[in-house]
Formats: sequence, C-alpha cells, structure tokens
Amino acid sequence: MIVVIGSINMDLVLRVPRMPLPGETLTGGAFRTIPGGKGANQAVACARLSGKVAGAQQVAMVGCVGDDAFGATLRAALVGDGIIDSHITTLPGVASGIASILVDDNGQNSIVIAGGANDLLSPAHIDAAQGLIEQADIVVLQLETPMATVVHAIKLARSLGKTVVLNPAPAASLPNGVLELVDYLIPNEIEAAMLAGVSPDGADAGALAAALQKLGSDNVIITLGSKGVHAALYGGDFTFPAEVVQAVDTTAAGDTFIGGFVAGLASGMDEAEAIQQGQRAAAWSVTKPGAQTSIPHLHELF
Repeated sequence: MIVVIGSINMDLVLRVPRMPLPGETLTGGAFRTIPGGKGANQAVACARLSGKVAGAQQVAMVGCVGDDAFGATLRAALVGDGIIDSHITTLPGVASGIASILVDDNGQNSIVIAGGANDLLSPAHIDAAQGLIEQADIVVLQLETPMATVVHAIKLARSLGKTVVLNPAPAASLPNGVLELVDYLIPNEIEAAMLAGVSPDGADAGALAAALQKLGSDNVIITLGSKGVHAALYGGDFTFPAEVVQAVDTTAAGDTFIGGFVAGLASGMDEAEAIQQGQRAAAWSVTKPGAQTSIPHLHELF
C-alpha cells in the first residue's frame, strides 16, 4: 500500500496570454475548477500509474477538507480514482483549500494557495491514521500542510520501518535532523537550493544533490523540468534526459513524476526504471491542461 499524507485543494485555473505586471489588469481566457493540491495530485498519480491489474498497489490519502461544496467534490474525485478515503477528515465550519492558478500561453504557471482545511491537518490526525500507515510500504509527504504535522508523520512512518518519500514543496526550511529520516528526497532546483542554503541562480544539480546528501538524505532526486532529472543514489549519480514535448500546462508535472516514481518502486521496479516511468508520465501530463485532469493512467504511457 502507498499512503499519501498532504494537501487537498480545488484549483481555480485561469488561462492568460502572459503573467500580469504589478497593478495591471489583463483579459484572461478559459476558467476551470479542477481538483488539485500536491498531496491529492500525488495520490491520484500513484493510483493511476499503479495500473488496474491484479496486485496493483492500493493508495490511501490522509488529509483534511472543509464541509463545503469543494470538499465534497474533492473527496468524490479521490474515491473515483480508487483512493481509500477513510482518513480524509471533513472539518465543520472550515473552507476547503484552494489554489488560484494562472497559466500563460507558454504553459508556465503562477500559483497562490489558501490552505483552508489543509492548515488544520494535525499530529492527532496522523496518530489516528497509524493503523493505515502500518499497512503501507511507502509513505509520501509534501509541505502544503503544517510543518509540525509533516515532521510528526515522517517520524512515525520511519519508526514503523516504512520507506519515506518527501517532496519539499512549496520550498521551505526543514528542522534539523528531518532529512536523515527521509529515504527519497525529491525537490526541484529551487527547493534543492533553499534546502542546501545556496542561491538557485546557476546552481549545479550535482553539487546541490551532494550537499543535500551531506545533510542526511540518502537518495536525492532533483527534477529539472525540460532538462530532465538528476539522481544521487546509493549506486552513484545519474542524469536522465527529459522527453521532448510541446508543453501546454506544467501544473502538477512534478506531482505526476513523484506518483509515477513511487508507483514504480511499489511495483518492484528498480530506481532507474521508476524514475523513467515518472518522467514519461510527467512529459505526458504537460501536454494536457490542469492538475488531476492531466495525470495519465498507466496504459496511456505505452
């Protein structure tokens, strides 16, 4: 089983010709509401990229939604992808999380998040889900929920002998000692530079990965967008070039990569094969609009 602990948002997506300047009003294009949130996106990617064959990994989600229309829609979307929702908590009198997303004509995005119910995911929710986590092979986390909760969940998962995957996004500093508890750290370049304490301008992926390994991470996989992936693993350092595609919308590409990678590991792939599956899925996703609407199923990749 794969257990994903993290955020569940409704994405409010607006197409724009370009990003507006400060104080500027632009006329936009199409507007859509699409289920998202880094945690939910990664759960959906894990579920879809595990396939529908016998022995496919079950995926469960731990998170919070509000008692509003968005919350009901978000839960239904996850259940529709076969994700176990027994530890998704609906909080009374609280709004569900949302992300306001602008996507320009080059497929690049700009995102502002209002955490809502995600901000109330607590260590108590993690403790309540311990029985679920005990069934997991891999536990996946991000940083769109309170840091204290993320750290508590990492410590619990590690104490139970689970493989821990951390996507340190949005970029934030981590408490001392946390990286030592993470089996796979998967940042992008900006997140890697922040964790390493260096400027992202001109930073070398290999040097960043080495710095993060010195801070405690056994395996560091840095996603580089169109430049591919740099992986610093037990077996050495490797670079995986990206597939060349015409990007329509890069929203959730990183989440899709993580889901593909984790699903691959859970199915018995070695790290290189799992990375390549994640890359193939991420490349497919950027050719489609939206977050969860762009995440492929396994059969679509082959």
